[in-house]
Amino acid sequence: MNEEFAILLVQEGDSPRNIWELDKQEIIIGRGDDCDVVVNDRQSSRHHAKIVREGERYKALDLNSKNGTFLNGTPISAKPQYLSDGDQIGIALSSRLVFVDAGATAPLFAEHKFKAEIRIDQAAKRVWVTGKELSPPLSLAQYRLLELLFSRRGGVVSRDEVVSQVWSDEEAEGVSEQAIDALARRLRERIAEVDPDTQYVLTVRGHGFTNDE
Repeated sequence: MNEEFAILLVQEGDSPRNIWELDKQEIIIGRGDDCDVVVNDRQSSRHHAKIVREGERYKALDLNSKNGTFLNGTPISAKPQYLSDGDQIGIALSSRLVFVDAGATAPLFAEHKFKAEIRIDQAAKRVWVTGKELSPPLSLAQYRLLELLFSRRGGVVSRDEVVSQVWSDEEAEGVSEQAIDALARRLRERIAEVDPDTQYVLTVRGHGFTNDE
């Protein structure tokens, strides 16, 4: 089943992923290999900061790091600070993460799963999930969206880019956000027909679409 969680978008800094899903009760951020969110920077501490899920809300606190944790530019301490959609979390002075709340969502792809489990034949417009071909085939619009996300390898794709790629010039003018969300939802459902237990599609609003690395 696909469940929605808040996420962190990596805006600045060296990290093995562009997107980190906050799918645990406590998330440790730092440069240690055992961290839930890894920031590969010498200025960050091994265990630098923590995000705690409290019901539907999240809060951040510093773990006595050497170079500090910042919320929208203001230093935070071991006293937890509640997070709001769009808040910027600074890890030391070199990494910046954006908190995206789970309450407002639009689909995006987790590329670390996406690349391994989904294969596309671009010439024939055929798609396989975990080795099984989608049948009947995706609609042309669904395929175009899938192909666009697959090609970006973790880069963010704006809604305008989705409209431009999927719809003709004549159709594009009247395409609403609801239509884009509905298309992505149908694509997610088609993939889930083959593999309902793997979460290929994560969620975020206001940042376009991506397939996370």
